[in-house]
Amino acid sequence: MRIPVPATRPTDLGVLCNRKDLFLRVSKPLDCFPPKSMWFLWNIFSKGTHMLQCLCGKSLKKSKSQSDPQLKGIVTRLYCRQGFYLQMHPDGAVDGTKDDSTNSTLFNLVPVGLRVVAIQGVKSGLYVAMNGEGYLYTSELFTPECKFKESVYENYYVIYSSMLYRQQESGRAWYLGFNKEGQIMKGNRVKKTKPAAHFLPKPLEVTMYREPSLHEIGETVPKPGTTPSKSTSASAIMNGGKQVKKNKST
Repeated sequence: MRIPVPATRPTDLGVLCNRKDLFLRVSKPLDCFPPKSMWFLWNIFSKGTHMLQCLCGKSLKKSKSQSDPQLKGIVTRLYCRQGFYLQMHPDGAVDGTKDDSTNSTLFNLVPVGLRVVAIQGVKSGLYVAMNGEGYLYTSELFTPECKFKESVYENYYVIYSSMLYRQQESGRAWYLGFNKEGQIMKGNRVKKTKPAAHFLPKPLEVTMYREPSLHEIGETVPKPGTTPSKSTSASAIMNGGKQVKKNKST
């Protein structure tokens, strides 16, 4: 015997799922969706803004400020096979030292491209750069001369070469390197097969950095009481941030 079921008014959900006259019950903006699509949209909106974000592909949160750190780099010491650590003095001069406990040997290694890094002194905030003559100097501003290609050599040491300059005829790269006395060598005289160019990064911590603002070569914004950073536009020949004699090889 069939028991009659009292008629009840269907809920809105029932309208969405069971009623055949769906297109007459819903508003015009939704009358183009079949029942299954309506059920899908119902679930999307009922689960809150997270699902809506996934559906639209856009974040509903406020976008991060451009000044927020976005690049993951490391604070490290750079040890050369010649037996020296790269160090940057407070005045911006760069050379080598065997003392691995001084803060002058701490550098920020900031990724600024695919296998391209900026080498910045932690204490001074200056960038290591190489000019068009192969000399190393330091810059207050981040310029194209501050970009170094980071490559792993076959003996697993790391070599750093200028992204901007190389030998015109042979195309050989110019490398960062030390001589046996711990002095910086001209980039066009450093060979990647020699210990002078082989570095071993010794990371201390992983840090997030803001992307450096790229400036034109030769552009300077000197701080009060300090001299502008030298670049290719400078007439004096320097290496490691120090002036050297023109008739003396480095």
